[in-house]
Amino acid sequence: MAMTPRRRVEAVLRGERPDRVPFTIYETKLPRCEAERRLRGEGVCLVAHSPSVFRAVSPHVAQERITYTQDGVPYVRTNVRTPVGELSSVERVSPEGDTTSEVEWMFKGPEDYRALLHMIRDETYLPDYDAFIQAQGVMGEDGFLMADIGSPPFQHVVESLMGLVNFAQEWMERRDEVLRLYDAVVENRRRLYRVVAGSPALAANYGGNVTSEVVGVKRFEQYYLPHYDEFAEVMHARGKKVGVHFDTNVWVLSEAIGRSRIDYVEGFTPRPDTDMGVAEARCAWPDKVLWVNFPTSVHQEQVEVIEGTMQQVLFEAAPGDRFIMGITERMPPERWRESLSTILRVVRERGELPLR
Repeated sequence: MAMTPRRRVEAVLRGERPDRVPFTIYETKLPRCEAERRLRGEGVCLVAHSPSVFRAVSPHVAQERITYTQDGVPYVRTNVRTPVGELSSVERVSPEGDTTSEVEWMFKGPEDYRALLHMIRDETYLPDYDAFIQAQGVMGEDGFLMADIGSPPFQHVVESLMGLVNFAQEWMERRDEVLRLYDAVVENRRRLYRVVAGSPALAANYGGNVTSEVVGVKRFEQYYLPHYDEFAEVMHARGKKVGVHFDTNVWVLSEAIGRSRIDYVEGFTPRPDTDMGVAEARCAWPDKVLWVNFPTSVHQEQVEVIEGTMQQVLFEAAPGDRFIMGITERMPPERWRESLSTILRVVRERGELPLR
């Protein structure tokens, strides 16, 4: 009897061999339509990252979110009031509504350090498992629901609180203050680890989208790896798995990633979109699950190129242990039906394990 889409994913994450290569797609990247229903019937496993398994509580900090539109573009302004000062940020919402990008960061100058520190220290986390259990029940065997705990502390400070330009200046001029924020986020994340590990989720992502050209090897080893490993230790004690969404150039970080205790590299995007191929990734991380994203740029190519690229990915992934194929990024709206159908056809025809 064939395994269900969800069971294939779970089998790989647990170190078992399923009957076929699992094929996943973020549910936010698959348009709801007749083609979507047909693709699900062909064994596509939807992956969802919500609802969360925890609820953030800040007893001494007030926060409000205001949604508005300017020049036809939707934005969200967040206003934060702490006992020691006020903060605000603005995010631009993508046309699809599933992602945001910072326009204005919480940190605007040295006068914001006290309020930021208070905001971070005040936040605590409570288990919120019921909604997760209910959502997994609704998805049934067609979907896999994973937890997500946000970015590692250093990345959170840089990308969510300060922005790269502010961070670079403050790192040179007031590094001690930046590190105080970092230390506060470290303690904040530690309060979250056991809540996530105790949840019904089998796996949790610990951030991702690490820009190796900006972070560099030394900073990655000092400020990222220890937190991956600490979270992994807590999760492993409960039989759970940890991964990171590495979807950009990671060759320079590959040796360090290989030494980490994470269980899977998720969103890995091979050439021509990044600086590594599947074969190189398998050599670099032989004991980790490789969860591949089909290279986004290839969706725009002719069917023959799409087919050849998918065949090459499977060839390099052979014999197919610790391997999941998927889509984690947005596909071109005018091309996704033909491209995804082609990819799935190749996986269906050649995806029986072991790969040959």
